[in-house]
Amino acid sequence: MSTDPDQIRAQVAELLGEPTEPSASDPAADLDSVAARLEEAHELLVRALESVEKG
Repeated sequence: MSTDPDQIRAQVAELLGEPTEPSASDPAADLDSVAARLEEAHELLVRALESVEKG
């Protein structure tokens, strides 16, 4: 895991992407998608913090 702050920021930005308006047809699916991306970003940040603590 890289501890380069710029690389970590770029990865988080890529995961989160641009905010979008919920679709009227299936707002629950939109929420699930956002929740999954937030969880991935959280895991990325946790791994980065753990690698810094070990280093």
